Amino acid sequence: MVQFVHPATKDITLAGVLSALADPIRLQIVRGLLQESGCLSCTAASPCPTIAKSTLSNHFRVLREAGLIQTSKKGVEHQNAVRAADIEARFPGLLMAILQSSVAEAGA
Repeated sequence: MVQFVHPATKDITLAGVLSALADPIRLQIVRGLLQESGCLSCTAASPCPTIAKSTLSNHFRVLREAGLIQTSKKGVEHQNAVRAADIEARFPGLLMAILQSSVAEAGA
């Protein structure tokens, strides 16, 4: 069975979060996951259906190892959810500030 690495809340670093969210695809993945209630599979959370599965898998691994998402296995699918409460506890307001800033930049 697949074992996923999820850092404890205290081990989530600012550098890791910022580095993971610096990539526009990963930022879109997090935004999409936050808009959904519950968990999404990797394919459903993908912002672009033409992304290779290996590339998409790598994006989810980076997000998971940075502490931004929680991944669990349900049948043959990996279900993902944003660890919003953990990120908020560790860095209050950071995630929403980044998401709002990226929306403002896209609209400019």
